[in-house]
Amino acid sequence: MTAYKAFQVQEAADGSFASAVVDLDSGELPAGEVLIQVAYSSLNFKDALSASGNKAVTRKYPHTPGIDAAGVVVESSSGSISAGDEVIVMGYDLGMNTAGGFGQLIRVPADWVLRRPTALKLKQCMMWGTAGFTAALSVDKLLLNGVAPDAGPVLVTGATGGVGIIALMLLKKLGFHVVVSSGKAEAHDRLRELGADEIIHRSELSEPTSRPLLKDRWAGAVDVVGGDTLFNVIKSLSYGGSVAACGLVQSPTFQASVFPFILRGVNLLGVDSVEQPLTVKQSLWDRMGDQWLLADLEQVVTEIGMNQLGECLQQLLKGQAQGRFVLDLQR
Repeated sequence: MTAYKAFQVQEAADGSFASAVVDLDSGELPAGEVLIQVAYSSLNFKDALSASGNKAVTRKYPHTPGIDAAGVVVESSSGSISAGDEVIVMGYDLGMNTAGGFGQLIRVPADWVLRRPTALKLKQCMMWGTAGFTAALSVDKLLLNGVAPDAGPVLVTGATGGVGIIALMLLKKLGFHVVVSSGKAEAHDRLRELGADEIIHRSELSEPTSRPLLKDRWAGAVDVVGGDTLFNVIKSLSYGGSVAACGLVQSPTFQASVFPFILRGVNLLGVDSVEQPLTVKQSLWDRMGDQWLLADLEQVVTEIGMNQLGECLQQLLKGQAQGRFVLDLQR
């Protein structure tokens, strides 16, 4: 058994939740074929929910969040994974009800483990993390459904968050004219530096309207907001356009009609990064480290240590964070 440090969330008798960096033992980790020494993790909105005691994400406490992990295999009983391999784990149940990447050790099933893309170092993998993978998956879905740079502008909602900011950077790399929506005026200069061609205020999209269709404005969109924003985006797509829906910051529900779908032939594309088959994840990760490599990604990353986790998770929960947080497990 090996001692290690972890950011642990505990539930008190009165139903409140508190977190601290604690010493744990590897014998307390769940069963699994692969034991990994975690070098880096990243922060995602789901981690903030878990750390706040959201039982829809994490059922039992004490718990170590962290839906992302990148590190080195310590032990493996799998024939396809060996000690010393550098690997990524993201999605499935990691950090939800399985001890996650905010601990220096994790033990997981072998079929959760991805090879580190050759062109990316472990830290770079966590610069992307689940948020970046979700952005890449959203862009891939748009491309597969015929959204091309010459089709017209594309929209990214929630553009200062982890998914939105990487979607902006990736779409710009691929040659798109990118419009972003944001409610943070202080971030506008930064968004332009990262490639935003136009910036609109999120209030243009967030209010419900009874109109069945709106003026067609975008050939495609990546939406991390959900709610009425998502349906207003759907109503504003050009004929045959598509929106990749991957978030619910505003709301998980919205009032809808079939008119945009039957009058403009638009597509609502669901994006799930959690349960994708391992082969699909590996293929996209390899592309993220090759054709889709973002040379400037470090510009939108803040590196933190374990003692900063609580504060940064609160920023995420309150919608105050911009860009990506990468956790160095040795700090």
